[in-house]
Amino acid sequence: MKYPLFYAKILLFGEYGIIENSRGLTLPYNAYKGTLQFSSVACGSNSNSNDSLRKYVEYLKTLELPQKFKISIARLEKDIQKGMYFDSNIPQGYGIGSSGALVAAVFDKYSIHKLSPEKISREDLKDLKAVFGKMESFFHGKSSGIDPLICYMNIPLLIQPNSEVDKVGIIESTEGKGAVFLINSGMPGETEPMVQIFFEKLKNEGFRKTLKEEFIQYNNDCIESFLKKDMSSFFRNLKQLSLWALHHFTPMIPGEFLKIWKKGIETNTYYLKLCGSGGGGYILGFTQDYDVTEEILKDYDKEVVYRF
Repeated sequence: MKYPLFYAKILLFGEYGIIENSRGLTLPYNAYKGTLQFSSVACGSNSNSNDSLRKYVEYLKTLELPQKFKISIARLEKDIQKGMYFDSNIPQGYGIGSSGALVAAVFDKYSIHKLSPEKISREDLKDLKAVFGKMESFFHGKSSGIDPLICYMNIPLLIQPNSEVDKVGIIESTEGKGAVFLINSGMPGETEPMVQIFFEKLKNEGFRKTLKEEFIQYNNDCIESFLKKDMSSFFRNLKQLSLWALHHFTPMIPGEFLKIWKKGIETNTYYLKLCGSGGGGYILGFTQDYDVTEEILKDYDKEVVYRF
């Protein structure tokens, strides 16, 4: 029997800023995926995943979800006892939605009132994001719900201030020289400690001011120009965003990547930014000429996400 696949996601823009009401732009990333499966043989990762699901269902029992979005805990528990596990190749701690895909898969299979992603309304998107936030908080301490939502919908989504969510059309150019790409840092990051660093920074009035007046403005302008395909404006704002992150998000950037982060800004060849909460996992890159960038970063493990 085949089970639905749930894909990874890339948050192009909005990391940390969403907490302070910035916009966000996210894409599905179909190179990695996961699905709920059954196994009669308890071994290795299958067994570990099944154990994790047993702990997760105990957490889900504590949640009060709206009637429209309730899930059948009884069916979920029964299937976990039968050996169900989450079969996934999405790397954990890499900022591309490993826990989001799991939450989306659980909701899809065990929601009592089925919601079709194709027909879901804008209001339902907002409410579902809040539900997914509660469901994913088990894994990160606190979740916006964006990761499970993009994994569930499997289409590009624009996150608006005040938690509104819109579907957007983003068409890839297979012949484009430009690219969005990932650099593998070679080590997983931990979301909760990174988020704690951010909240500590927020206690500083100067940081709050520059976050709202600079970071969020650059972030929102990047999204606006990217959706309009105004690439000159896009890369101008992106450079400022990358430079701001280098100065203010240094603890979230793995130390050995600070040099190439600076090099991109100094040469205007590519610009880097955090992918998710940072601290490890993937780093997100943008370039107008991927061939040139690939040569500069030939010693690093990279993946192309999107061409333009």
